[in-house]
Amino acid sequence: MRLVKPLSTALLTFGLLFTAIPGANSASLLNEILNGGVLKVGTTGDWNPMTMKNPATNSYTGYDIDVMTELAKDLGVKVKFIPTDWKTLVSGVTSGKYHMTGSASVSPARAKATGYSISYFSLATVPLTLKKNASKFKDWSDLNKPNVTVAATLGTTQEKQVKLFFPNAKHKIVEAPARDFQEVLAGRADAHITSNVEAYKLVEKYQQMMVVPVKAPKARTPIAMLLPQNDQVWINYVNTWIALKTERGFFNKLGRKWKLQN
Repeated sequence: MRLVKPLSTALLTFGLLFTAIPGANSASLLNEILNGGVLKVGTTGDWNPMTMKNPATNSYTGYDIDVMTELAKDLGVKVKFIPTDWKTLVSGVTSGKYHMTGSASVSPARAKATGYSISYFSLATVPLTLKKNASKFKDWSDLNKPNVTVAATLGTTQEKQVKLFFPNAKHKIVEAPARDFQEVLAGRADAHITSNVEAYKLVEKYQQMMVVPVKAPKARTPIAMLLPQNDQVWINYVNTWIALKTERGFFNKLGRKWKLQN
């Protein structure tokens, strides 16, 4: 006999009971989305393979884009992607610029201001450098030196991580639309750190780059969607949807499509 996962069952039951209360969702974004017919999603468009913007067509592709398109379809509404960047990702939710975001690393700092959905996969952090530096950088400790510059993008989880992982190194923090890996490619930084998911895509695209062969990745982190902190009805709906889609294999299928590696 196949046992139903307790977490999914609990989320489904709680979500359905909560939304069944008369008037419970009258002040919720869920009601606004259903009445307005549009789900507004904040996305950065610079995180391969999660969200990638095509400037020529002003359109988006990626894992996140597929997730949000599916959510909108199940809600019976259209999806509208709102451009944002990492430093304003949280404020876009709190100010009401969009109803939610695509995937974002779960962090206590963000959780002070916003709510989170349940997680649907996780990432780990790895460092990247140029192949010509292969003999110099073989593990984390090789990067934590005063003569080494490690880049990160402002507002990302990696911005905090470079300072934590490499206190002895120089830190080069760049602001979007610039990206940290571009600093490495241009020779203005020796290395940068990113999720293992993005790392595989970068080394595939830029043949001169490599993942530093560290003994183990750092900071394994769950990924979830950012939502307004005080809108429990909307959070419950999204959590119920994630639980159902997980049970039905949607996220596994999508992970295979976009070749996510964890």
